[in-house]
Amino acid sequence: MSNINLIIEERPSDIGNFLVGRLLPFRKKRTVGPFAFIDHMGPAALKDNENLDVGPHPHIGLSTLTYLFEGSIMHRDSLGTVMEIRPGQVNWMTAGRGIVHSERTPDYLRHSDKNLHGLQIWVALPKELEEMEPSFVHITEEELPAWDMDGVSIKLIAGEAFGRKSPVPVYSPLYFIELKSTHKQKVSIGRNLFGESGLYILEGSIESDGNTFLPKQLLVAKDSSLCEFTLNDDSVVYIFGGEPFPEPRHIYWNFVASSPEMIEDAKQRWTNREFPAIPGETGFVPLPEQTGFSIKK
Repeated sequence: MSNINLIIEERPSDIGNFLVGRLLPFRKKRTVGPFAFIDHMGPAALKDNENLDVGPHPHIGLSTLTYLFEGSIMHRDSLGTVMEIRPGQVNWMTAGRGIVHSERTPDYLRHSDKNLHGLQIWVALPKELEEMEPSFVHITEEELPAWDMDGVSIKLIAGEAFGRKSPVPVYSPLYFIELKSTHKQKVSIGRNLFGESGLYILEGSIESDGNTFLPKQLLVAKDSSLCEFTLNDDSVVYIFGGEPFPEPRHIYWNFVASSPEMIEDAKQRWTNREFPAIPGETGFVPLPEQTGFSIKK
């Protein structure tokens, strides 16, 4: 019997600069463990007059994880952080009670052709930490645990799995894992997973129970402990998940919270310009009229 509970196709979403492929949230599956939002950004070929410019915008109640395959993004936030992220590195920003950040093409690339490709992820915070102090951590590629197992290259980007721990400072039991193959290989890793689990195919394909699944598909497992599949030649997949929270989460725009009241408070604070400012940034992304929903278990 198949261990696949749900197949989610990547859906185009306009973020103002270019289209991204949205994976989560999905109407039939709002979260996978604590993961509440995943966008596949690109691959985008930007000309010398095209740049990423996501102006100052706020977050509450979550941590953001940015992971690039190609290109570069300059991150600035209200803590005073200025950090360029490159492929294979991790930007981990925890909003807590409130943070503001911008994401732009670095100055040295703004007048040249460039590519941009990566994943942008939101991880909800546990209820007791939703109003923690905001923070930012940058992790280099060399700091991430990476090894080969049975012909498959594995990298632990965040969380704990396989008896290893990523240096990314997560706040609940979770995992975000990269698997790469050069040749067809059976993968059986369920004993290393826990909670809810999803598998996203970036390149190549996988086979499970006689079916072949292709890029831009997210597969949600019925039981993470039964995670077993065949990784085909030159394939790259990401497995993520963890323990779900006991209470539902609500999302409005860039705000994630366990109560509608926290969302309303954040909306009012942003409208009143009460969030902290980003040093050197003067832009302001206005609150959208309607873009919210509740995440049900």
